[in-house]
Order: sequence, then C-alpha cells, then structure tokens
Amino acid sequence: MKKLLMDQRFRNHPKNKGNPRKADKKVKTIAGRLVREIERKLPPSLYQDTLALFKQVLAQKQTDTGKVYSLHEPHVQCISKGKEHKKYEFGSKVSVITTKNTGVIIGAINIDKNVHDPKTLQPAIEQQQRLTGIMLKNNFVDRGYRGVKEILGTKIIIPDSPGKERTAYEKQKLRKGFKRRAAIEPKIGHLKQDHRLSRNFYKGIKGDNNNVMLAAAAMNFKRMMNKWSGHGGIFLFRFFQTLLHFIKAQYSQIFSPLHLNLVFKG
Repeated sequence: MKKLLMDQRFRNHPKNKGNPRKADKKVKTIAGRLVREIERKLPPSLYQDTLALFKQVLAQKQTDTGKVYSLHEPHVQCISKGKEHKKYEFGSKVSVITTKNTGVIIGAINIDKNVHDPKTLQPAIEQQQRLTGIMLKNNFVDRGYRGVKEILGTKIIIPDSPGKERTAYEKQKLRKGFKRRAAIEPKIGHLKQDHRLSRNFYKGIKGDNNNVMLAAAAMNFKRMMNKWSGHGGIFLFRFFQTLLHFIKAQYSQIFSPLHLNLVFKG
C-alpha cells in the first residue's frame, strides 16, 4: 500500500499519468476485497449503513452526482470556486450579513447543500430577521445573486448598468452602497483565517452550524474589545450588565423580587 500511495503522486505530470492510474485501480480493487470480506464475516444486522457508504464510494464515477468525498463527513460538498490557485473547495457554503456602516455581523448561516447563490438568500434573511427582529430595507449583494429582486420585504440590490432614468443622486447613493458591500470581502477573509472558519473540527452538519455561529460571535466580540481597549472599566461594566440582563430574562421569577437594575449614564 505504501508503494501504491507513492505511485499516486504527481498524477498531472505529462510523463507520469500511467502509474497513478494503475495505482488507483489497484487500491480500488484491494478496497473492494476488504469490503466484501467484512460483509461476509459480519452479521447481516450490523453496520449496514457503513457498508452501504463504502459500496457507494467504490461504485461512484467521476461524472456522478451526489458523490461522497469523505467517509467520516459524507455531507461534504464539492464547491467550484473558478479561481486559478484554488479551483475547488470541499465543505459547505456560508452566508454572512453585516451592517452597512459599523460592519457588525447580524447574520451567519451554514448552507448544507451546494445550491446556487440566489437560493441562499432566503434562509440567510430569515435568520437575520429572527435574530434581530428588524426587516432590512435594502440588501447589497454582488452579481452572483442575479435573478432575485426581493425576499421577505428586503429589496435585493445588484450592480447593473446605471441607465438614463436614474438621477445623479441615485447613482451616487448606489455607488456608496456597493463600495460598502465590498467591505465584507476582507471580513470573510478574517473569518476564515483568524477565526477558524476555513476548517471545521466539529462533527456533522450541526458542527458546521455551530462553527459558523462561534466564528461570527468571536469576530463581533473582538470588534467590541478593540473598541473598548482603552476603557477596560466600561467594557467590564457593559459585559456584566449584559450578563445580568440575560440571567434576569432566563430566571425572571427568581430575580423579580430583588429589583436589580443597573443604569449606565455617560
């Protein structure tokens, strides 16, 4: 097996295409023998789902749909990036919504299926409205979201040709909005590199969802820590004030007779 793994390297070299192909075929043959032997020796009622997964991996072709790319994470999707340095990524899509001026993340959701970008707007906006309780008036997106005009009362604005019917004020307003939309690109980079969104170490689809929410929360916390870095007392007061309000909301019957109210003025 070690020699076969060594032969599988450098498969894109023009003079080395035969050895990797032969090694792939031999590894597939050995894996098929092992699966059939395990199936013979195990009782019929044990590990049927796992064996079915193994058989699917051995039987799938390059042009098949719904392929399995990982045995321990079968839900992983192959996402086409279209970039020269990284043509494909394996994982799941994430949709992020930030505010226009402050850049606070008010929505971050994991999309467990490899769907077209316009189809990710519906669950993303639903989550944003559920978390904030506010219906956004406009949502600035890039040209990859073409085909959608409005979702749940939020207008979807996509860059297009200016047109003669728009005034100079409207053109300037749209231009500023799209410039602010471009600010989300470095935020996505920071989420992937600084807050561990590029690789998920949690199990399953629930682990993907938890990883997205933890990364977004960490970025918002880091923003507030940087903002209050020179005012440590204010940061601690705000933190404990928010914590107290949360505890009171969860255990209102216990804290109601105490009348614990903190008001900050300044």
